[in-house]
Amino acid sequence: MAKATILTVDDDPGVSRAIARDLRRQYGDRFRVLRAPSGDEALEALRELKLRGDPVAVMIADYRMPAMNGVQFLEAAMDLFPRARRVLLTAYADTGAAIDAINVVDLDHYLLKPWSPPEENLYPVLDTLLDLWDTAPDPDAPETRLVGHRWSAPSFAVREFLARNLVPYRWIAADEPEGTELLEAAGLTAADVPLVITTDGKALHAPTEAELAERVGLNTSPASDFYDVVVIGAGPAGLGAAVYAASEGLRTVLVERSATGGQAGQSSRIENYLGFPDGVSGAQLTDRARRQAARFGAEILSATEVVALEAAGAGRVLRFADDTSIGAHTVVLATGVSYRRLAGAHLDSFKGAGVFYGSASFEAANCRGDDVYIVGGANSAGQAAVYFSRYAGAVHLVIRGPDVARSMSHYLIQQIQAVPNIRIRTCTEVMAGDGSDHLEKLTLRDNRTGTVSTVDASWLFVFIGAEPQTDWLDGLVARDGRGFVLTGPDLPAASSRSPRWPLTRAPYHLETSVPGVFAAGDVRAESVKRVASAVGEGAMAVTLVHRYLEAQ
Repeated sequence: MAKATILTVDDDPGVSRAIARDLRRQYGDRFRVLRAPSGDEALEALRELKLRGDPVAVMIADYRMPAMNGVQFLEAAMDLFPRARRVLLTAYADTGAAIDAINVVDLDHYLLKPWSPPEENLYPVLDTLLDLWDTAPDPDAPETRLVGHRWSAPSFAVREFLARNLVPYRWIAADEPEGTELLEAAGLTAADVPLVITTDGKALHAPTEAELAERVGLNTSPASDFYDVVVIGAGPAGLGAAVYAASEGLRTVLVERSATGGQAGQSSRIENYLGFPDGVSGAQLTDRARRQAARFGAEILSATEVVALEAAGAGRVLRFADDTSIGAHTVVLATGVSYRRLAGAHLDSFKGAGVFYGSASFEAANCRGDDVYIVGGANSAGQAAVYFSRYAGAVHLVIRGPDVARSMSHYLIQQIQAVPNIRIRTCTEVMAGDGSDHLEKLTLRDNRTGTVSTVDASWLFVFIGAEPQTDWLDGLVARDGRGFVLTGPDLPAASSRSPRWPLTRAPYHLETSVPGVFAAGDVRAESVKRVASAVGEGAMAVTLVHRYLEAQ
């Protein structure tokens, strides 16, 4: 296969030569570096590469070019090479335009001129983008196919599992000719969806998550029966713990019952995370962290549910839903939280068929031109509103309180106020949903006046509350009244009926009522519900794991 191309576009000959020189010096042995003096000529070069079947890894375009500026070029180039990473070259005065381009062309990065020295300002950026390009799925490679119905909840569940686990797949509607043919070949009808055809041609009818994970190449079985540390939950806290534990030589396994990333992994863009001034999507952050943990040697299990934790002498035993088990010296609980269900009448019957918990961003294209309702007033809801506004006719952000200032970051409020098709409906509650095979109407109530109204709505995304899924710890690990895990100084006193600290030494800061079992991130009582703090607690838990092991 021919070398992949790094393409630069700049109408200034001096700048064009300089960046091509720096790129060839660093990447010339692995990539072909091409430069073009205009957007039109660059597009012509891309068409030739497309016809020859040659890959393009990165496209770097100057913002200020006559006839076609850099954003316009990148927007056109996306149709030819959607996998290629996109960089805008700007002067300091154009940074506002570069930030706007993030929403227009899903810009990966913008570089300020001059970028000297390249070892600090150019190569680290390109190294990251080339790594992402190299690990991204190739659309021409064999793909998993999913045949389903748009409003089928089981079909949605499979789509969500594949999307959140970053498994490339192609969606085929059951009523399309290709969908009908595939169903007939599998001996099924449109009523039997979902049907999954794996890359090796295996047909799976309504597979469980465990069956699906195994067939698409995700690891579901542990390689060993004993580890130094088992991390339960692969959100930011769990990924942080796995990275630090594995990097420090601990035998580490990360166990996730659904998909890596947790709630943060569903975020369309996180803009206040340290070190990402242009923002980063939850999927990108999750993918980088997962690959980082794997590179250090952490074992990652997907679609594997822990149903019990037992203290067995100095060890800890974890039992899985399939009746298997593993042991460990220590455990880090990082199971996060789940969005609360809306209590409105009939809403549960439309879950996956118009009512979604979390962003389900892969549904955005299907919302084009429609009204989208988003319930919630925190950052996750605000980020979803901004994302869906690119596709929806109107986005209605529904909140119970009088404003979003108490629960949403200031930068996000400003973004929402600048988007004309986002409307904030304050002091409003969703009371009920109605429809035939999918959601078609919502009943809303103004909690100030008591006025009830009905609106047409096929899309409702819910981002309310936070419920820890910790019932499986009942009787062993101390929790507060809402189910959050108590740690360190918050553990109950000796007179409490709840499980209490059994040793003479004081518990470590993140240690639960079971010595050697730690909690990090949103599942921990009184934790700060932010990605950065979750990652920090995951790292801190590993430091305490070392302290615990050294004392044994």
